[in-house]
Amino acid sequence: MIIPYIGAAVVTVPIALIAYFQWGWGSEFLYVLIAYAVIQALDANVLVPLLFSEVVDLHPVAIIVAVLVFGGLWGFWGIFFAIPLATLVQAVLKAWPRREPEPAVEPTGAGGE
Repeated sequence: MIIPYIGAAVVTVPIALIAYFQWGWGSEFLYVLIAYAVIQALDANVLVPLLFSEVVDLHPVAIIVAVLVFGGLWGFWGIFFAIPLATLVQAVLKAWPRREPEPAVEPTGAGGE
């Protein structure tokens, strides 16, 4: 599950083999693969980001964006390290010192009040 695309592809092989030996190349085989693809898509795109977001305190969309960005930059290793790198970026942004806005100084008028 850490590497979304590799894990899904590796786990699909036994599912396809079992479906093939059970039903052959018939319509049941196709139904099983379609159902598995839908379940895998929901798992990878909804469930895993929600679960990881609770663990690493990142928004689920941030996790998906991190996998896409770091995977696009560094390929396999970017996908592998996407969540830890996103957590690191979030920690650095939270710890970065912020300047407090300076209070506005009202000019004093020369005429008194």
